[in-house]
Amino acid sequence: MQKTAEAVSLGHPDKTSDYISSYILDRLIEQDAAVKYAVEVMIKDNTVVLGGEVSGRVSLTGLKQYVLAALAEIGYDERYAAIWQNCAIDPGKMEIINLIGQQSTEIGRGVEQDGWGDQGIFIGYACRGEGLINRELRLARRLNNALYEQAKNSDNLGLDIKTQITLNDGRIETAIAAVPMRRQVDLTDFIVETLGERPRQIIVNGTGCYTCHSAIADCGITGRKLACDFYSGACPIGGGSPWTKDASKADLTLNLYARKLATEYLADNDECFVYLSSCIGRAELPSGTVKTILNGKTDCRPLHIDKKPSAIIAELGLDKPVFAKLCRQGISGFAF
Repeated sequence: MQKTAEAVSLGHPDKTSDYISSYILDRLIEQDAAVKYAVEVMIKDNTVVLGGEVSGRVSLTGLKQYVLAALAEIGYDERYAAIWQNCAIDPGKMEIINLIGQQSTEIGRGVEQDGWGDQGIFIGYACRGEGLINRELRLARRLNNALYEQAKNSDNLGLDIKTQITLNDGRIETAIAAVPMRRQVDLTDFIVETLGERPRQIIVNGTGCYTCHSAIADCGITGRKLACDFYSGACPIGGGSPWTKDASKADLTLNLYARKLATEYLADNDECFVYLSSCIGRAELPSGTVKTILNGKTDCRPLHIDKKPSAIIAELGLDKPVFAKLCRQGISGFAF
């Protein structure tokens, strides 16, 4: 049976957008731990558009500095712009369009009473194996992370990296990597060493050439790489983007909590799925289900969560500036 998973680096424009939003949220939490935040980001060429709602005892005067700091952490700094002239983001030319308003008072009223700030469905997954995630995703991330670290210390490789792994009955059938290169180099040995085995097929840069990249070549928007952040094809995706909202909105909190529960309920099973739902303004979760699979047999049982949003947020440590870190790791990359 074939299984395929994809991973992208923070240098990919969609993930760059995710990271900018998460980074800004961390800085605002440092100002007010109770800040309410929902900000989408679009980046194209050297322009960043911020759109959404923020409420709290915070100042937004430092938004441009936050954006530039987030880009620098990814690796898009002045040195990088000089190497990749006109082929990648240049922080020296960055412009910010601020379309941030205030959070709805109606939503705020429910959150102040310790209710969830949104409704939706949320899904956690765990399976046997290293990291308790599906092997194809683990390998795609391993290769991506290795190439990204290599690129950050290189004057030849770019940061906008995508990797894809296909397994066939447990063996690596195909490894695909898209890596910007100023000069073409053979990455075969690096890929084999990183994966620990030789794939039947290795494809690096399917068009044969990849130089123009980042938001210069592709518009980036928050929330478009959820399959990479969650579990690829192994599990449905729950909720919206987890990287653009504070913990009260549930998109990060309940997806992460469902993942935590899945790792706990996995026990001796092969796979575990946890399904949760929320109601805006209410603390109680309308539904909860645990599904486990062992030797092809499925068992389902109801799950009752008797915890208020504030308790779950505190348990996961989401009342602190940890959102950029979580964005780097992904929902399924978080270790409990």
